[in-house]
This record gives sequence, structure tokens and C-alpha cells, in this order.
Amino acid sequence: MKKDIASILTKLQEMHGEPRVELSYSNPLELVVATVLSAQCTDQRVNEVTKSLFKKYTTAQDYLNVPEAELEEDIRPTGFYRNKAKSIKNIAGELLERFQGKVPDDIDTFATVKGIGRKSANMIVGLAYSKPGVIVDTHVARVAQRLGLASARDPEKIERDLKTQVPMPWWMAFSLLAILHGRYICKAKKPDCPRCLLREDCDYYSMGGK
Repeated sequence: MKKDIASILTKLQEMHGEPRVELSYSNPLELVVATVLSAQCTDQRVNEVTKSLFKKYTTAQDYLNVPEAELEEDIRPTGFYRNKAKSIKNIAGELLERFQGKVPDDIDTFATVKGIGRKSANMIVGLAYSKPGVIVDTHVARVAQRLGLASARDPEKIERDLKTQVPMPWWMAFSLLAILHGRYICKAKKPDCPRCLLREDCDYYSMGGK
């Protein structure tokens, strides 16, 4: 049965407010760095770290020039700081080598940067340049599968499924709201179905949450 996407979006917005990302940033490069730091870390902790980080580093060249050990210390509170420092420096180097230090405004192009991938490319380009994109992280995948909007487990297939079901102007809004929904209500282990306004739309709920 085809889902009423407009109704689903309205209900998501009633629960979570305006579509938004909870990372703080003021330009595309800052969003790239914040996204790398957000892996296995809360957005709130990332925002605490980037308050000073973004004052110290303002260009891709800054990240490339800094000794790796110094960058590690600057981002240590976000966890996995060695891998994250290496990733940030590698991305900065590739941005300088291929794009004059700028974040490209094309999703497919940016996804070719090592350490980025389609999920991050969709989010960063979509938010920084207002380009239509579908973000498929674990939250979006779970919400889409439970609602019956996607049956695949592969993120790229889920992205394609959502693009056929959700009208293009709503891609980013749906993605951001689904992330919030998966984070706060439609959790992996104990979804808070009684609080959810999407029960009538949800295949997972209609099957008894199984």
C-alpha cells in the first residue's frame, strides 16, 4: 500500500519540530569536520569540542598543516580521536588536491572523496548547498524499514527506495526528521510506540512490533 508521505512528514514535524541537524556549523568545511567527529559521539559533545576547534582551524590547509598528534588532542573528547584526526587530515588533503580546498557542491562528486561516502555526501552537500539528497544513516534506515518505505538493508538501495516514495522537495526534510525520530522515539531496541504519531502508518507496529 502506498504511504501518505505528506501525512507522515506532518506527524514527524508535530513530534520533532522543524527539520534540523543538531550539529553546529557555519560553513561546508565545518560541517564536514563535525560530521567526522559525530561518529560514535553525541552531537552535543561534538558541539562542545567544535566551539574552540573552529576558531583554531578555518581552512582545509589548517587541518593539513597541523601535526596529527596536536589535532588528536584537540578532538580527544569525541572518542576514536586517532582515526578521526587521520580522516580529517586525509579529507583536507584531498579537498586541497582536487577542489582547491573547497567542499564540492555535487553529491556524487563529493562522495568520491575517501572517508566521505554517500550518507555524509548527501547530508553535507544537501545542508550546506541546499541540494536535494536522501541521508541514510542507521536511524533513517530503521524508520524507513519499519514504516514500510524500504525493504532493503543496503543503504544505497534504501536511498533509491526513498527517492521513489518521497517527492524530491521533501528528501532532506524527511531525512532530518527521520534521524530525530530514530534517535528519540523509534529506537532500535525499545521503540517508544505509545508516544509515536505514526502508529497507523507503521508496518512494524501493525505487526505487533515484531
